[in-house]
Amino acid sequence: MKAIKIITAVLLAATMTLTSCAKKSTADNSLEDIKKAGTLVMGLDDSFPPMGFRDKNNEIVGYDVDLAKEVAKRLGVTLKLQPIDWSTKEQELNTKKIDCIWSGFTMTKERTEAMAFTGAYLDNAQVAIVKNESSINSLQDLSGKTIGVQAGSSAWEAVSADKNLLNSINGVVEFEENLTALNDLGIGNIDAVVMDLVVAEYTIKQANYPYRILEQGLANEEYGVAFRKNDVKLRDEVQKILEEMQKDGTAESISKQWFGRNISVIGR
Repeated sequence: MKAIKIITAVLLAATMTLTSCAKKSTADNSLEDIKKAGTLVMGLDDSFPPMGFRDKNNEIVGYDVDLAKEVAKRLGVTLKLQPIDWSTKEQELNTKKIDCIWSGFTMTKERTEAMAFTGAYLDNAQVAIVKNESSINSLQDLSGKTIGVQAGSSAWEAVSADKNLLNSINGVVEFEENLTALNDLGIGNIDAVVMDLVVAEYTIKQANYPYRILEQGLANEEYGVAFRKNDVKLRDEVQKILEEMQKDGTAESISKQWFGRNISVIGR
């Protein structure tokens, strides 16, 4: 009986130790770690105007960049901009090469289940872009045509989710960047490009592309900032700061700088 009691005590102690270790391993130190490191590493697509792109001096600028800089400043840390391959963005986040994905990142059901998102900060939609002289005037007119999308983007998800569209078109060509897809549209390699409305409007205007956006959209979406699933404290602090920026007018000022109007929906 005494031996059994000793064995039971040892097993109980081992169980408590394992439980304690498990609790430690799942502890959320995300906010503390960022402040200790003094740096917030922002993963982004640096060819995604106006959210994040390179200017004539090869500096990364954009709406998301300005928002993130202000958030980092209020966090008391330095913002590090880390361009990433958009098709491997989740891997970059999960392997801790970056602290967040902040690059016009659409909040889909699959993504929100796998990552911790802030609330929406911008509304968006997936739309089709064609040449001005194109005979394509609706999504139905894309039947038999070839569509370009950015690899790993929500544009591809929107196209694949619309089975009628997907089954009617000639095919989908994936590009590393939206800008490459738009250039291919210009030389006639594809018939249309599906991409974010916010980005399409800005890019067409700035580059003076002879393109137009079809009125009929594929899907309405929202942009959010994504963190690792367990980094809730960091996510919550960033959300808190974004809401403060909305209330004090900083978010509105940044929006007007890039879009000419206030389209921020933070805290809605």
